[in-house]
Amino acid sequence: MSYAIVFPGQGSQSLGMLSDLADNFPSVKNTFEDASDVLGFDLWKLTQEDQEGLNQTQNTQPAMLAAGYATYRVLECEIDLSPTCMAGHSLGEYTALSASGALNFSDGIKLVRQRAELMQSAVSPGVGAMAAILGLDDKTVIKICNDYTGKDIVEAVNFNANGQVVIAGNKEAVNITCEAMKAAGAKRAVVLPVSVPSHCSLMNGAATAFANIVQELDLKMGNVDVLHNVDAAKASDVVDMKAKLVTQLYKPVLWTATVQAMHTMGVEKLIESGPGKVLAGLTRRIDKSLTVNAALNTDSIATIVGEIE
Repeated sequence: MSYAIVFPGQGSQSLGMLSDLADNFPSVKNTFEDASDVLGFDLWKLTQEDQEGLNQTQNTQPAMLAAGYATYRVLECEIDLSPTCMAGHSLGEYTALSASGALNFSDGIKLVRQRAELMQSAVSPGVGAMAAILGLDDKTVIKICNDYTGKDIVEAVNFNANGQVVIAGNKEAVNITCEAMKAAGAKRAVVLPVSVPSHCSLMNGAATAFANIVQELDLKMGNVDVLHNVDAAKASDVVDMKAKLVTQLYKPVLWTATVQAMHTMGVEKLIESGPGKVLAGLTRRIDKSLTVNAALNTDSIATIVGEIE
């Protein structure tokens, strides 16, 4: 069976995540210890005891990278993995690069911490917002964003599944556009509890600073192809890979196109490596012919291993 491994991003974190896996696989806490050494604080303790701290962007991003990578290591210990490709949603792209061997894990933890800090500092608290639009097609959401005539910014930024698009920009513009979405027939237009308007042009300044950091990063072509968010395609070389990572900060996440590209490559199953099952749910909306499993605990790990070995 041809399968892909995908990694979730921010929003999938939860207090106590991976506790079952940590009780049964020592590599989980070992991974978090490695991340903690880079960060200078106990990342595992934070994920288990501090909900408020976990939800702060500068902590969420390294925590999700560590969680996805730790889950992948568990799978890797249980079976000889041979995925057709990998991908990650937003922050999850960095987990995919680490799992593929393109990005050293410790370097990745440092990088996403810096990424988060740049994103947080790019927009003052209370200025930006994001909202999920449910029940409208992509073209309609894009048109309504383009029709906004105010001085601020609102853009479609996450094409997550059929009828599920996230918009981002200045808070007032997002709120006004949400009302326009409802008037156009959206089932729901829900402002999300986030402090950073990711993947929109408000991140241009952060991207400029991030580009300098990425330029010095030691990347290599990994052992498994990684499909990138900005174009649902693999990088042609390291220079291209670095450019895609920078562009991802201020350009949309093309998740629907990514899953469709996997199907075109012959992928029959997606395995979600990391806490939660957000990507599993999106996959079912995008392409019902694909089967999907979320690696959540020891039972689900055993099920996945039984199905792909």
